[in-house]
Amino acid sequence: MAKAPVAGSVKRRLARQIGDVAAVRFYRHTLARTVLRLAADPRWRTYLAVTPDAALAASCWPPRGDVARIPQGKGDLGRRMQALFDRLPPGPAIIVGTDIPAMRPRHIAHAFRLLGRAEAVFGPAPDGGFWLVGLKRSPRRLQPFCRVPWSTAEALSATLENLDGRIIALAPRLSDVDTGEDYRREYKFAARIVTGHV
Repeated sequence: MAKAPVAGSVKRRLARQIGDVAAVRFYRHTLARTVLRLAADPRWRTYLAVTPDAALAASCWPPRGDVARIPQGKGDLGRRMQALFDRLPPGPAIIVGTDIPAMRPRHIAHAFRLLGRAEAVFGPAPDGGFWLVGLKRSPRRLQPFCRVPWSTAEALSATLENLDGRIIALAPRLSDVDTGEDYRREYKFAARIVTGHV
């Protein structure tokens, strides 16, 4: 899932602390590297789910002709993720953010392996949210995102409560970058991404 990398609409919390130009540059490079890494792996098909829907055909997205762009649709984060899970082709599916500098294809492959025994998989984030969610989507359709307080420390725990009684697996903990503190903590990845050395 990705937001159009435009100043004022993406990484607003980060921009307040490190400036609009640095925040958008960071996001553009992280987005491009994420798409490049994940789309190059033949073990899965990569889609770029974009918001706003009106930006679907914009020139701001990474130039990968083999990555289909699809709209996220309307609603809060949970509603948009549920809509993606409901309309992607059959089989297990994983959704990730595009602002996780440490994410690599091995993390995605591991999450798909976990879905072999679990109905859902989550990659916890230090802030109480999650950077990855995957659903087996068979034999039943799960709806884990109802009444989740997004952008709070309870986002993951509330989502897991919605799946009470289901088999859940956890992927490794990784950090997204929302604040200046996150940016500094992930600086070794961010600096490489911004300068093109990853």
